[in-house]
Amino acid sequence: MMMKMSLFKNFNKAGIAACAVAVGIMSVPMTANASAMEHRTYTYIYDYWEDVQDCPNVYEVSAVYTSSELGLDTRMSSPSGLYAKDNMVYICDTGNNRIVVLEKDETGRLVVKDIYDSVKNAPGAASLSGPTDIAVSDEGNIFIADKGNNRILKLDSRLNYIMQFDLPNDSAIPADTTFLPNKIVIDTAERVYCIADGINKGLLKYEPDGTFSGFVGANKASYDWLDYLWKRFATQEQLDRMQQDVPTEYSNIYMDYEGFIYASAGSFEPEDLDAGKVDAVRRLNLLGNDILVRNSEIPVFGDLYWGSAGGYSGPSYFSDVTAFENDIFVCLDRNRGRLFGYDDQGRMVFAFGGNGNMDGYFRRPVGIEHIGYDLIVLDTTDCSLTYFVLSEFGQAIYDAIDQFDAGKYEESGESWQKVLDIDGNYDLAYIGIGRSLLRQEKYKEAMEYFEIKYDDDNWSKAFKEYRKEWVQSHLFLTVLVILLLFLIPLSIEKYRDMRVEIATSDVFRFPDPEDNMTREEIREYHKKQRQEYKEREKAKKEAKRLAKLGSNRY
Repeated sequence: MMMKMSLFKNFNKAGIAACAVAVGIMSVPMTANASAMEHRTYTYIYDYWEDVQDCPNVYEVSAVYTSSELGLDTRMSSPSGLYAKDNMVYICDTGNNRIVVLEKDETGRLVVKDIYDSVKNAPGAASLSGPTDIAVSDEGNIFIADKGNNRILKLDSRLNYIMQFDLPNDSAIPADTTFLPNKIVIDTAERVYCIADGINKGLLKYEPDGTFSGFVGANKASYDWLDYLWKRFATQEQLDRMQQDVPTEYSNIYMDYEGFIYASAGSFEPEDLDAGKVDAVRRLNLLGNDILVRNSEIPVFGDLYWGSAGGYSGPSYFSDVTAFENDIFVCLDRNRGRLFGYDDQGRMVFAFGGNGNMDGYFRRPVGIEHIGYDLIVLDTTDCSLTYFVLSEFGQAIYDAIDQFDAGKYEESGESWQKVLDIDGNYDLAYIGIGRSLLRQEKYKEAMEYFEIKYDDDNWSKAFKEYRKEWVQSHLFLTVLVILLLFLIPLSIEKYRDMRVEIATSDVFRFPDPEDNMTREEIREYHKKQRQEYKEREKAKKEAKRLAKLGSNRY
């Protein structure tokens, strides 16, 4: 039954749609149906049937920091970059050509610690110009995407100039290209990966000595076979007017604790996203291949319903992404101001937020970071930081995930049960308990939890182990049954053949008593009968052999 659920799901939805056609419901515009789905609580998820399910808040607003609350003399202007390391938070105050450095103090509040606006001993411009991103290495070196000055700076902890990364001299980049580094990340060896405006070949990769070593992880190009056929016969003037099939540029990148790079797509056509031609977010390995796991029925691209409620339409456009050490990654939607969290299997953990002026809502969010499991969101229009902390519900979810990763499967199951006690409709809790039972080798109980939420893959794994366990525990009975199934029919058939053979064999025929044969004559008679029987059997075998040879020829 479980293996048919995916087909049943599609069949069920198709049946509903057919009924809608029959009663004329399909005459209503699709935007109206999608707009109806916009009515939801602050936090929600999608269930197996892709319906919106309200759930308790996973995150709660702890504080909102504006320029005045931070005590800045000059109000932030168009901040566009956010970075966090340990207890430090860096804001790229792009419009003011500076970087504001914050520190989380003992009370948990963010306070201004420093402001970077110039570089010491730089061979070029000493002042920053429109910085858009920053990164800090484990050695304390500072890397700044100094966009207005067309360079990436590498400084020591005291802002002394060390070196810079410029536009690569590469044949894939036109000679008249202006270098506009937008987003950067660095690995443990201080290699630099950069998104540059106007360059859609992928991430620019620089070695620690500044050498350009190539492009990494170019996004998929949107491609259409009809366009291809048209271009085969179009004139040059028509080709010039047509949209080119080029890879989508990334909007932001984040390097996780394992050295993999999460990259969010910038802009794309909604139909390309719906058709799977574009990935809203990717996880790139060292070779630039996407290794993001997508084992959920729900695609990893934010909202499923793209209504025009509140004046916002179209899909979610991720402006940034961050990832925790428990492999939950959070994408920030600049379109509707929402945060979407997914686990390591691509299953949605939470979605919350929205557009507005209240705490926890945004006007144009552009950056997301984290300290521990706390989330920080930068709003470029409000020039503010919103600091989120886990709720009791969210803490229980993260505890369950952490305990499972640590091999504490029984404790993980108990934590998932706490989640169910708060919200009995939370899908991941049932799957989480099932996975915990699976690791505890309680396969039958695990199957029951997977079946509740139609988790075909995990149900199949549990069933396979349960079947193996049952066979091992009933090995003697299984072997006995198998032997009986083979031996009993074989014995019956053999018995029937023997009866027929006895009844028809000349060996068991005796001479007629009226013949008055002597003992010697009787012995000769039986000897002759046996000889005739052997000759008949030999003739039968020869006939069978010839028949078999004849059938093989044809």
